[in-house]
Amino acid sequence: MAVAEQTLVDDIAIISKRWKNKEGSLIMALHDLQSRFGYIPRDAALELARQMEIPLARIYEVITFYHLFKLEPPGKHVVSVCMGTACYMKGGEKLLEKAKETLGIEPGETTPDGEFHLQVARCLGCCGLAPVVTINEELLAKVRAEDLENHLSACKGKEEGKGDAS
Repeated sequence: MAVAEQTLVDDIAIISKRWKNKEGSLIMALHDLQSRFGYIPRDAALELARQMEIPLARIYEVITFYHLFKLEPPGKHVVSVCMGTACYMKGGEKLLEKAKETLGIEPGETTPDGEFHLQVARCLGCCGLAPVVTINEELLAKVRAEDLENHLSACKGKEEGKGDAS
């Protein structure tokens, strides 16, 4: 077994030990897995299924049901546009359109250079600061569409973000 494979097995053993045989624990195990890798790689899902003795189909059923789980590596910078009621009413849709235009991608996609990943958030819980956007989990409050491009440009070329799971 290659070193990288053994590391994967060992990393997942920690997650499996924490969550195996606990009612409703698959989602938490998948959160841990995604926190470790930034997304859920296929080989990691296979190993988790093996160690937790859960059918792989069940794991993929959960991964694909919840929008926050990613099957592909996210971009260096994860941009989340809140579309909760308050944000939507205060311009969230314009922010999303500006982000799509600026980045040249749709929600759920990553730019070809791997720099940005765009996603829609249902609600970020900051309604009093609407509309809000997060870039690498950093909250931007009362964002105007015309300012969003500047925020995105400021990120370009900077160190990777955390690849949040929202």
